[in-house]
Amino acid sequence: MLVLVYRKCTTCQKALKWLEGNGVDFTERPIVEDNPTYEELKEWHKKSGLPLKKFFNTCGLQYKEMNLKDRLSEMSEDEQYKLLATNGMLVKRPLVVGEDFVLVGFKEKEWEEKTK
Repeated sequence: MLVLVYRKCTTCQKALKWLEGNGVDFTERPIVEDNPTYEELKEWHKKSGLPLKKFFNTCGLQYKEMNLKDRLSEMSEDEQYKLLATNGMLVKRPLVVGEDFVLVGFKEKEWEEKTK
């Protein structure tokens, strides 16, 4: 299982602590230094079954500075993937990629169901 995190993010810290406390094997990847690629985002989005908007860090400074709340609806999926691939801080985290699932954000109940 791959877990993309930003170490300074308190939610990511909680998620990592939860994974370790529950004995879940995972590989950690820093989302800023090793940003998801266009291809990865496209694959993970399809695997997740979630709306693409869920992959955006809507609380983040970049999201707000770029006025993405208003701009996303005018962008194609392809443009959104390309934008997400430019900056790890735009991507909602933690992002968990399992063999047959993708989780965005940390919801303990959802994580319990998927990682056990």
